[in-house]
Parts: sequence; C-alpha cells; structure tokens
Amino acid sequence: MTDRVSSLRALPHPTHAIERVLRASGRHTDICFRVVFADGSWFQNRDGAAAVTLVFRRRLAEWRVALLGYVGMLECYFDQSLDIEGDIAAAFRAGMEGGFDMRPNRINSLRNRWHELRFGNRSFAQAKANARFHYGLGTEFYRRWLDHPYLMYTCSYWQEGTRTLEEAQQNKMEHVCRKVMLKPGERFVDVGCGWGGFVFYAWERYRALGTGVNNTTEQVEAMREEVARRGLGDRLHVIEADFREIPGQYDKCISIGVLEHAGRDQLAEVVRAHADCLKPGGIGLLHFIGHVGAYETEFYIRKHIFPGGWIPSLAETITEMERAGLEVLDIENLRRNYALTLDCWAQRFDANWHEIHALDPARFDECFRRKWRAYLYSCAEMFRSPTGYTHFFQIVYSKGNVGRDYPMSRRHLYAQGRAS
Repeated sequence: MTDRVSSLRALPHPTHAIERVLRASGRHTDICFRVVFADGSWFQNRDGAAAVTLVFRRRLAEWRVALLGYVGMLECYFDQSLDIEGDIAAAFRAGMEGGFDMRPNRINSLRNRWHELRFGNRSFAQAKANARFHYGLGTEFYRRWLDHPYLMYTCSYWQEGTRTLEEAQQNKMEHVCRKVMLKPGERFVDVGCGWGGFVFYAWERYRALGTGVNNTTEQVEAMREEVARRGLGDRLHVIEADFREIPGQYDKCISIGVLEHAGRDQLAEVVRAHADCLKPGGIGLLHFIGHVGAYETEFYIRKHIFPGGWIPSLAETITEMERAGLEVLDIENLRRNYALTLDCWAQRFDANWHEIHALDPARFDECFRRKWRAYLYSCAEMFRSPTGYTHFFQIVYSKGNVGRDYPMSRRHLYAQGRAS
C-alpha cells in the first residue's frame, strides 16, 4: 500500500506537465500566448500583450490535455471545458511553429486505428454514410459561407490581382478547363460534383456536356433541382453512385476534392475507376490534398469532421496512376492558395454564425461551432505553415500516352481572357 501511494505521489501534476510542454513549444514561436489553469495560476511564453489566451475551466480538462496532447486540447475546446480567447488562428499558428502538434501520442494513434476499423470506406454503404455526415448538412448551411453562385467547396486559385473568393473559385474552374483542353460538345464526368458548380460553369463558358457523380444524397437532389430549374435536363446530368463505380466513358474526367475521401485502403480502386471512365486518349485532372511523405491522417479531423477520410501521399497517388495506365502530364502545387481559401471560409463562417445557428439550433449548436471553427482555422494555418507536409496538388493526366494535339507548353493556361 505504501509503495502504491508513493507511486501516485510521483505522478506529475497535470498543470505542471502541460506548462512544461507549452513553455518548450512557446520558445519557438514569436506569437505571445497566455495559459490560465483551473486553479487560477497562469503563465505566458513571452513578454507583451497576449494574442490569444487558453483558459482551462475544469481540472479534468488539464488531465485530458496531459494525456492526449493537442487532440485533448481541441476536444476540451469542443466541450467548453477549455476556452480560446482572442485570435484563434494565432493559437494554431503558435502550436504549429512550436511543434506542439508534432509530439507523438500513442493513445491518439490507437484511436485513429480504431476509427479506421469502425468507419473505413471498405463498403459502399459506409463510404456513403461518411460522405453524408459532412456534405449532407444542407445546402443552406454551406450557402452561408461558400462562394456564390457556384458553392465550390475546394481550394480556389488566387492568381495575381484576385480580390474575392468568388473570383478565386472561378479562376480555379477556368484553370481546370484549360488544363484538360475542354471543348464545346465534349462529354465530361465530374467525380464528386458537389452541388454541380463546375458542371454549370463548364456549360456556361464552354458548352461542354457534364455528368456529375456523387454519393451524397442531399447534394445530388439539390443539383437535380437546379438542372431542372435551368431547363438543362437534356444536357447536364447527375448520378448518385460511389466513386468506385463511375458509369460510362467520357472525353474528359474532372476530379475535384475526391481522393481525400477514397479511404486509407481504397486509393487504387478509386484511381482505377478514374482511368476506366475515360476514353482512350482522354484527358483528366485530379485536384486533391496530398501529403509529401507517408503520414497518418489527422485523427481529430477524421473523428469530428471527415469520418473515413484519408489523405494520400503524392508518391503513392502517382504510383497508382501508373498502374492504371495513366500518363502524368503536369503537376502543380497550390498549397498556399488553400490557406487563402480557408481564411475566407473561416471569416464568413464566423460572420454568418447567427444565421447558421438559426437554421437548426439543435444541430448547429455551440459544440458544432467550435469544431468547425477549429477545423477551418487550423487547416488554414496548416497550409500556410512553412514546415508542413500537407500540400495541395493538381495532376493532369491522359489515358495512355497523350496525343499530338495536347500543347507542348503551359502557355495556353495563361493566355488573355481568363474568367474573373
């Protein structure tokens, strides 16, 4: 009994353990932050006015952070046992600069493995449920903070002179159209078409005939209604299907923000489906978040935001493309563009929160708000980080070796007359 008491006394106090780790991280960032503990004690990493203050409301929250690191800190923020006062973006930037998010945690790794066992995309039914968890929140929710009118929920393109999110998203769609050399009358498939923004843009600007493929029922229904409203049912279509069963063959294949949802072990199947849906010699584009190197996908994002999601590496994606008989024509890294896109989404989310909450107070409650704020602001800082390993790629490819009609340079991408 005496030995047991001595062992318990030897355990570090959670306040001391957290302070020691945060002090070490705080030496590697210029951002001034303060931490206030449940007993009223506090520390600050440097002199000056704190840009952000972390306030522990309960001692249990301190134990949770001591045990689970930054994931525990985020989950305490979600359940309101910890508050983040001030600039939340600065909090994430300080944590990343100080390496707080890079400290290994075996418990979180085990939780991530258990998540994969429960929510992996092995079956079509689970992949659909995972997609609807995030994308099935309703068009009106997304309309409050995405661009108008296209509702593009992926990285935009902030070419020089771009002033608004709307311009940046149309720049992105024009960039994609030019990369695949989209032409009037061509039939293309938009894999993971969302609410149909790219399909409508390609019709408006190029008179190309698009078919959207999506496994989120709510988005499919919304797109069908918009196609009918515009009287375009004989030209534009949407199919509710898994990304591994794309029906038909097309001149062009557009895949904007899909590979992140393929799943940890389904990348080969999804890439093969992208190849199978192209006619021989057809051109396609993959637009996706990718790791540089082999890393696990962030657990808190998988648990609270994108169940079943998995970020592939650039290298393994290219390997699967080669196995599927695809020739890589061009690779562009748009990482910094995503930081600016997420900045806009986060600012609009905050500015319109009262309207979002009013849509469904039970669903869009304070816990939901905190989860989505953390997701949007942390991802912006992740893509902005000079030491991050999560990037954003566009890969242009052909089915088989590209023909002589494809340009020899990138000049066609930057000619006058871009949309803006």
